[in-house]
Amino acid sequence: MGRLFWKFFLFVWLVQLAGALGAGLIFWLDRERFETRIEAGLPPDFRPPPFHVDGHRPEHLPPPNGLRLPPLPVLLGGLLGSLFCAGGLAWYIAKPIRQLRGAFNAAAEGNLDVRIGESMGKRRDELADLGHDFDRMSSHLRALMDGQRRLLHDVSHELRSPLARLHAAIGLARQQPARMEDSLQRIEREGERMNRLVGELLTLSRLEAGVGMPLEAVDLAELLGDLLADARFEAAARNVAVDCQNLPNFSVRANAELLHRAIENVLRNALRFSPSGSAVVVEVTALDADRCRVAILDQGPGVAAAMLEEIFTPFIRGAGVGDGYGLGLAIARRVLAASDGKIYAENRAGGGLRVVMEFPLELPS
Repeated sequence: MGRLFWKFFLFVWLVQLAGALGAGLIFWLDRERFETRIEAGLPPDFRPPPFHVDGHRPEHLPPPNGLRLPPLPVLLGGLLGSLFCAGGLAWYIAKPIRQLRGAFNAAAEGNLDVRIGESMGKRRDELADLGHDFDRMSSHLRALMDGQRRLLHDVSHELRSPLARLHAAIGLARQQPARMEDSLQRIEREGERMNRLVGELLTLSRLEAGVGMPLEAVDLAELLGDLLADARFEAAARNVAVDCQNLPNFSVRANAELLHRAIENVLRNALRFSPSGSAVVVEVTALDADRCRVAILDQGPGVAAAMLEEIFTPFIRGAGVGDGYGLGLAIARRVLAASDGKIYAENRAGGGLRVVMEFPLELPS
């Protein structure tokens, strides 16, 4: 049972107890008066009926002996007490409900800055908890709406450049038909860039919505072997080495396609920012019986300490260079989160960046 239930229970029980004690007090006083008269040798206090048996009213009624509690003031006092108690209870319950209703109306009109947790005072019941839950909901919705606006702004900004180059290439093709082939190649490249951007945005949207994430046992050694082969082929042209000491026989619980893409994004970022003659190192270790770690280390420029967390936000580029859109690490974080894993980055002492990915192992049944 919740705290509000016990408050209602205690309040009603106290009211009933007070009523019972009041009635008992009346009867006890009346009994004490009766016994006192008997002990004093006086006749019991008896009020004769207002009419005789023959129907005639006596000319004079003797006044009652002893003190009698008047019933009317007692009833009025009980009525007023019950009214005050009912009014207090109604106010105690209705006030936070009115505050919640006003806050919900404000949120429905788009005002997510309303907070009611502090107005609950020192209440410690379900209504106060509901007020604090509303504040957390408003803050979360505000963050989501701000994120959507920022994402829409960033997408518009990223699409504007390739679209401008497309229009320029089309205009050049019309003005200089002799350079049609160069213009078509430019149009093709810009079309591929926009297609890649839209594909990454769709992947990010699916991950945030939790769609298309069936989890299965993935052979990590096989997946990393394919990624390392592709990375070494790409790195050879830039004179960058890709080292991995060993590939332990791990199976992880994840979505194979998305996990491949997440690790590939991190690995390609490391290659992109690695200078010629340097090396990218991949380390795979077991944390315990349930989890493992894949760390990718480069010798690039690293990231400012204040941006180590921001680089996992869409359209944030840590080093400020490269031809990416700043979506790779954001996708990687959401892939790892959907697999009950995590990813974080830290600067290396000797220079460069270390990106660590942790995910659960697939335990044998």
